[in-house]
Amino acid sequence: MTDAPTDGLMPFHAMEILKRAKAIEASGRTVCHLEVGEPGAPPAPKVIEAVRRVLPDAHGYTNAKGLGELREGLTAYYSAQHGVSVDPDSIVCTMGSSAGFILAFHTAFRPGARIAITRPGYPAYVNTLLGLGFGIAEIPLHTGNGWRLTGADIAAAHAREPFEGLLFASPANPTGAAVDRAGLADIVATCKRLGVRLISDEIYHGLDYRGPSISALELTDDAIIINSFSKYYCMTGWRIGWMVLPDELIRRAEILQQNLFISAPTLSQIAATAALGEREYSEQQKAGYAVNRALLDEGLHSLGFEIGSPSDGAFYAYAGIGRFSNDSMAFCEAMLEEAGVAITPGIDFDRTDGAHFVRLSYAGRREAIELALDRMAKVLR
Repeated sequence: MTDAPTDGLMPFHAMEILKRAKAIEASGRTVCHLEVGEPGAPPAPKVIEAVRRVLPDAHGYTNAKGLGELREGLTAYYSAQHGVSVDPDSIVCTMGSSAGFILAFHTAFRPGARIAITRPGYPAYVNTLLGLGFGIAEIPLHTGNGWRLTGADIAAAHAREPFEGLLFASPANPTGAAVDRAGLADIVATCKRLGVRLISDEIYHGLDYRGPSISALELTDDAIIINSFSKYYCMTGWRIGWMVLPDELIRRAEILQQNLFISAPTLSQIAATAALGEREYSEQQKAGYAVNRALLDEGLHSLGFEIGSPSDGAFYAYAGIGRFSNDSMAFCEAMLEEAGVAITPGIDFDRTDGAHFVRLSYAGRREAIELALDRMAKVLR
């Protein structure tokens, strides 16, 4: 299903599985989609209404940093949700979090600098860094402590192989692990002590099941914050995100944005501005994820998957498949072909130990999860 890696780059296997699933659907079969981290619901109705109103006229570029109204809305968001004051001029609206990562790497680090990432972790971290010519240092995490990163983990990895930056997500993909305030403070303090620039990936903020999400902005002014409207606001295909930057990096990031991307899509910025006022809708979707989370956790346990406590946040289950296979790619291909269930192999997130794990998304409809569990049960038992 996949080509051989090129210079360390690997396919995004979740997208490879999705491509094959679409081909199967085109042949007339049905597929339960648990492979991609994509909310099953559309954006809030008022988001669509806002775009419909301006559609005939919103056809030009915006300021490279983004619409003033959107950046001011984000300033209000940080005040209300995190109790911090953010200058709109420190915000850059981006083409999803993906463009934010590119801007962050080129803004904050010299060419070839080494950036630390967690393993398992979002596969685009590795592939984007390698594709841009940066080095990586992996910090292995373990199920024993709930896949949560600690300051001690960072210090030990830095002692083995020094790095200049750390890209860290809480809640995380694929594990859903999230650190609490004390844990994040430990990470921030360790980075400061070691002289490591922290990039805080907060794309799953709002999707914490234990309590309010904690932004690194509540603890430091030195971190680069990256967030997106994709997950909490159900806007994956709109490709709209944002960054909050320390003062000394703002101008460089703006110049890079001007030259690399010009500006984020105008219609998507208008949609995002409306979405900020629709958190009640997003909370309704989150309540559905919480129900799905319990359903999937119970179902995976009953089928014999190796899985710990339900995830702290996001909308994923990261499950061991030791009872069934030691090849997660082959396992996922078999589930797709034999059961019509699309899930993602752990090798997407961990090139060392990922063959023993799979990731399943519970962001879709409850009925799809129930059907997927039933179909897998018929194949596995």
